[in-house]
Amino acid sequence: MRKKGDTLPARIIASIRDRKNRGGRGSIPLRDPASMLIASYNVHKCVGVDGKFDPARTSHVIREIAPDLIALQEADTRFGERRGLLDLAWLEREAGLFPVPLLGVSRAHGWHGNAVFFREGLVRDVHQVKLPGLEPRGALITELELNNGRALRIIAAHLGLLHRSRHQQTRMIIDILRSREEQPTILLGDLNEWRLGDRSSLNTLATVFGLPPAIPSFPSRLPVLALDRIMANRPGLIESVEAHDSPLARLASDHLPVKALVKLGVASASGSLAAVEENI
Repeated sequence: MRKKGDTLPARIIASIRDRKNRGGRGSIPLRDPASMLIASYNVHKCVGVDGKFDPARTSHVIREIAPDLIALQEADTRFGERRGLLDLAWLEREAGLFPVPLLGVSRAHGWHGNAVFFREGLVRDVHQVKLPGLEPRGALITELELNNGRALRIIAAHLGLLHRSRHQQTRMIIDILRSREEQPTILLGDLNEWRLGDRSSLNTLATVFGLPPAIPSFPSRLPVLALDRIMANRPGLIESVEAHDSPLARLASDHLPVKALVKLGVASASGSLAAVEENI
C-alpha cells in the first residue's frame, strides 16, 4: 500500500525542499568485522549529466564509496562487440576491487552490462542469465565464499524499461532462486521500478525479498525516483540503505549509487524471509 503523500509530485517537492541539505556522502556507520559494505551503481556507460564520457570520473566515485562489493549496470558498450569501459587495473590498485570472472566474455566487464566487483573472498559459482523482454537485459548470479567462511549469493540485475518485460524478468529471477538451494541472497541493481501497488513488478520480488527500502536515486541532480534497489531474502541481513550523494556522484551519471551494510552474522543464520513470515 502506498503511504499518504508518497506520490511523484510529493517526491519532487520533497527533493526540491531538501536540495540545499545535500552536502555529504551519506551516514553509513563505520564497518566492523561482522559487516560489509555493498553498493549498486548504474554508471550510464560512463557518460555524466554534463554529456562527457569520463570513465576516470566514474572510477573515482566507486573509490569514494569504498565498497567491499559493488554491482554496476551499463558498465560495457551496448552495441557490437561489448567492450568494458573502466580501467580494471586502476580499480584493483586504487579501490582494491576485482571483477567476478565470466565465461564467453572477451572484452566486456560484465554480462549485458552487469558487472560485479568484490574485495575479498572466493567466487564459488557464476550464473549468467539472459532475461526475457524486447531489450537486451540480463542478470548475474554470483555465489561467494567470504573470508570468514560464510556463503553469500549476489544477484546483480538491470531490468527493462517496459512494464510487461519487468514482470517477466522478476518472475524468472524468482523461479531461478526457488530452483536452487536456499542461502543468504541479496538482489541489487537498477530495477527501473519506483511504483508500488498491484501493477508493480516489485510485488513479484516481495514474495522472496519483501518490499525493499525506497531510496530516491534518479535523476542524480534531483533524485525523486527509487529506481535502484538493494534487498535481501532474510530480515536484518541488510541495513542502513542510502544513496551515495556526493558532488562527484551527482555529475558522473544520471543515477546516484545506492549502498547498504550487510550484517554477516545474519548471513550465517538459517531461514529465509518466506520461512519467517510463515511462522508469524
